[in-house]
Amino acid sequence: MSIFEYNGSAVVAMVGKNCFAIASDRRLGVQLQTIATDFQRISKIHDRVFIGLSGLATDVQTLNQRLAFRHKLYQLREERDMKPETFASLVSAILYEKRFGPYLCQPVIAGLGEDDKPFICTMDSIGAKELAKDFVVSGTASESLYGACEAMFKPDMEAEELFETISQALLSSVDRDCLSGWGGHVYVVTPTEVKERILKGRMD
Repeated sequence: MSIFEYNGSAVVAMVGKNCFAIASDRRLGVQLQTIATDFQRISKIHDRVFIGLSGLATDVQTLNQRLAFRHKLYQLREERDMKPETFASLVSAILYEKRFGPYLCQPVIAGLGEDDKPFICTMDSIGAKELAKDFVVSGTASESLYGACEAMFKPDMEAEELFETISQALLSSVDRDCLSGWGGHVYVVTPTEVKERILKGRMD
């Protein structure tokens, strides 16, 4: 078993019309044993940028703290929030800096840029970026997430339809992966508001 699969995870981000959604499962496990059912893999950097981290849970928490710290320093120095593209470059640089002993996690970054244009990307554990215009996935359930998202995604969805689509994609995908599940956290972000919702798993 790969160290990336040790705790299990499923993270997905999807774009809509001037909005985006990012979702993750809630399971924290040690291989096949479930330890917790409320683990938080998604962090709010500011109102328009979110990051989800799949992989080893301890590294997820460490990297979250480092990224929050670096963004606060940026806010103090620049007196503004980071653009999503800038934040993605920061994450990539932090990961590549540790390439000989990497953080064992794979980020999914989602944000609203200038003119409320959604931006999503993912990267590997040493910071190689992969940009997309529709959806990105990460974690042990990534193969089934790709299939579900390919089947369900439509361009220019409004916020409510985007929520339904990403929720159905996540829940149907974690059902096909024994290392992730127990419902999910979903954030839908528009230029005016951030909605957080918790999905119940089939076992709740």
